[in-house]
Amino acid sequence: MKLTLAVSLVASSLFLVAPANAQGTTNTPGMVPGAAASAPAMKSDAPTVDRTAKSKECSAEADKQGLHGKARKAFRNKCKHGQT
Repeated sequence: MKLTLAVSLVASSLFLVAPANAQGTTNTPGMVPGAAASAPAMKSDAPTVDRTAKSKECSAEADKQGLHGKARKAFRNKCKHGQT
């Protein structure tokens, strides 16, 4: 009696778990298992270089002013958006 109960519990749990495991596991040709879906194409690097230079300038200015913490963050945000 106990053995058949245990077997029936195991069998029923497989019916519940198998559909959950099957979700999201498609074998698409050329797809590496566990790899993330393809990301959208990135924009060109030109704006990133400009933003990086501006960010560095703002950081240098914040260093000159001796800003730290929230004041530094607020200053850099305004600086990067041309509000200072």
